[in-house]
Amino acid sequence: MKIQGTIIDMFYRAATGSRFIRILLTPVGLTLFFGFLFLFIVLSLKIDSFLHLPHIPPAPYNVVISVPVLTGGIMLILWSLLHCLRARGTPVPFNPPKRVITDGPYAFTRNPMVTGCFFVFVGLGIFFRSLFLTFVSTPIIGVFIILELKLVEEPELERRLGRDYCDYRKRVPMFIPRLKK
Repeated sequence: MKIQGTIIDMFYRAATGSRFIRILLTPVGLTLFFGFLFLFIVLSLKIDSFLHLPHIPPAPYNVVISVPVLTGGIMLILWSLLHCLRARGTPVPFNPPKRVITDGPYAFTRNPMVTGCFFVFVGLGIFFRSLFLTFVSTPIIGVFIILELKLVEEPELERRLGRDYCDYRKRVPMFIPRLKK
């Protein structure tokens, strides 16, 4: 628990620190996140090849299925990013918006960018016809992201944004929108 508290404190200090530090840390956070995801994709494709896993679905069905999934995921990410930027922040935890965003995709799910990333990963798995990426790496990445959100980001958001975030968390699901209110 000491490590968790230290990490939460580091995110909190960065998010509430000087503008210069937040701007400096934003590309570092983005590079680490996308580097980690890129590594998972490359390793998944290598594991597919090493294990001689079958390539399904067959071409050209992989493109027909993956393009709408990828497009939906990318559109959700861009829609979410637009709302972060309008709130004068970024999705990077080192340089977040100063308030809880409750409109746009954030009205339906607390983490629409992550939901979009899951769609992109599944879409890439289908596009590359990679069983490992689609059915092993994507769920593993999902577990890591959920743990990071639950153990670090949500406690930091609660600390920084207080009651507004707690109320929002009670009202809005983490990833999958409710069908009925």
